[in-house]
Amino acid sequence: MKKVVYPGTFDPITNGHVDLVQRACHLFDFVVVAVAASNKKKPLFSLEERVELCKSVLSEHENIEVVGFDCLLKDIVEQHGAYGVVRGLRAVSDFEYEFQLANMNRALAPSMESLFLTPAEHLSYISSSLVREIASLGGDVDQFVPAEVALALQQKFS
Repeated sequence: MKKVVYPGTFDPITNGHVDLVQRACHLFDFVVVAVAASNKKKPLFSLEERVELCKSVLSEHENIEVVGFDCLLKDIVEQHGAYGVVRGLRAVSDFEYEFQLANMNRALAPSMESLFLTPAEHLSYISSSLVREIASLGGDVDQFVPAEVALALQQKFS
């Protein structure tokens, strides 16, 4: 069985993330959506909240599992017996960081592959940080995130 890990902070999960999960589900037998603690980023939602939001949003997919993690990415890949990781590239500006990350991961775990997917064009400009900023200023984020995420953001900022 070809299994892959899709790691991210998912603070919060956006329609772009959901699109990438759907694409990965078509390419692989099983996808582990790995929600990173990312304490250095000072996330808006706790790790537990982000895991629960991801589980809720992605519940219709039978070939995924959502887990939280606070370890090296190579460790989560090894723990789940995965082939490698899937990462999203929205724009050329994402490539340099992702390329560096892929090479570092390969140095730490030579058998771990990094695969890059692009979201649908109409979702390529969406980022969690922009969504948080819009929501914090009372803006409508319904077109950028699933309904349960929009509600969670509204509750955070009310």
